[in-house]
Amino acid sequence: MTTTETEAPLDLAGIGIGPANLSLAALSFPIPGLRAAWYERRPEFHWHPGLLIEGTTLQVPFLADLVTLADPTNPWSFLNYLRHQQRLYPFYFAERFHSHRAEYDAYCRWVTRQLPGLHFSHQVDAIRWNADDAVFDLDFTRLGPHGEAEAVGRAHARHLAIGIGTAPHIPEALRPLAETTTIPVLHSADYLDHRDRLLAAEHITVVGSGQSGAEIFLDLLRRRPEGRERLHWLSRTPAFAPMEYSRLGLEHFTPDYSRYFHGLPESTRDDLVRRQWQLHKAVDHETLSAIHDELYRRSLHGGWPDAVLTPGVSVRTAGRLGTTQIELHLDHAEQGERSRLTTGALVLATGYRDRPLDPLLPALDQALRRDAAGRPRIHPDYRLDLDQSITGSVFVLNAERHTHGVGAPDLGLVAHRSAVVLNTLTGERCYSLPERAAFTSFGLRPAAGPSRTPEFAARGRGHSPIR
Repeated sequence: MTTTETEAPLDLAGIGIGPANLSLAALSFPIPGLRAAWYERRPEFHWHPGLLIEGTTLQVPFLADLVTLADPTNPWSFLNYLRHQQRLYPFYFAERFHSHRAEYDAYCRWVTRQLPGLHFSHQVDAIRWNADDAVFDLDFTRLGPHGEAEAVGRAHARHLAIGIGTAPHIPEALRPLAETTTIPVLHSADYLDHRDRLLAAEHITVVGSGQSGAEIFLDLLRRRPEGRERLHWLSRTPAFAPMEYSRLGLEHFTPDYSRYFHGLPESTRDDLVRRQWQLHKAVDHETLSAIHDELYRRSLHGGWPDAVLTPGVSVRTAGRLGTTQIELHLDHAEQGERSRLTTGALVLATGYRDRPLDPLLPALDQALRRDAAGRPRIHPDYRLDLDQSITGSVFVLNAERHTHGVGAPDLGLVAHRSAVVLNTLTGERCYSLPERAAFTSFGLRPAAGPSRTPEFAARGRGHSPIR
């Protein structure tokens, strides 16, 4: 195994290549003199491959690509992708505002195949601050085609962008079931890989009322024989509720709301995130309509489909019954009653959790300032709040919901966040950002825009990578 070390320090090193860091890479490409590289342990880009169900679309318009909302002229836009695929006119005549998920995945993979500086099959193992050289040292392992270690190396960077994404979440009570091999129990993230095995089960239960749970339930319903559907759909939420998709409601996904949210007390922010579940955890109207249409169609000739949809239910405990069945112990919140459900397969559409930063940044633990709940404090410009002895910046992408609000993981804010990061990093106005993006004034006191907030460029000036 050989050891390699990069040459001069990078201005920016990105950890993880998902949509967030891919956007940052695409928008950094036109900046003269900026030296950047991006590291990803996976061998290639894939965006939620287990959920690319036929016909499913993004919940955001196609303009929410990697670059357009910050720079419509950037060569890595979705429209430019369509032009290169000779599909611009078909897309134009299709009159689609929301592109297919599989199309978005293909678009991102197209970007990764052409954008320089992306290093797949590179696993970053450790990050340390080198005070003598004022750089971060990154130790990485280059992986082979089967995930084996082929070589180790080290890179140096003045600034970092951490975009390691989220991981599927399985509730504690159900984790033992997920380890079984004889009964299909899986997270929704792995749905397509196991769909045939699920359909072979006599009875299937889907737990979770968000968009993924709804799409999986609909897909299973369409593939089960009429009158013998044998499906249950359970949810903790009090209703299978529609996503808040009014135009003014969508203004919660603007830079204006992110700035307003950041300025609120920590306890208020936490309470808001819990109460705003219909902004990001509910189901779009079209999917709910499609489910009802399919159920209604199956009732045209008398009788009801063998499908049970029950909201307001939580799974208290669960266990195996022999080798082919599972017993779920259920609590109904409003009735205050308990029941049991026997099923032959289980899909857990139970969401995702942020991957913790601590395992990646243990050497920075003493320098990282935290809030009352132990979470990293994050500046408005997405920098971790670090001790002043560390002059380099660590930007976090899609790990800031507790500080920036429900829009943190939303694709519609990806390009704006990247532009803020690059403006801060360089100390220059590389991208002109809107002073105002919403008609709603969220507070009595206007939140400062990016060009009026000295803090946004404070760490960039004096440490600009553009020499």
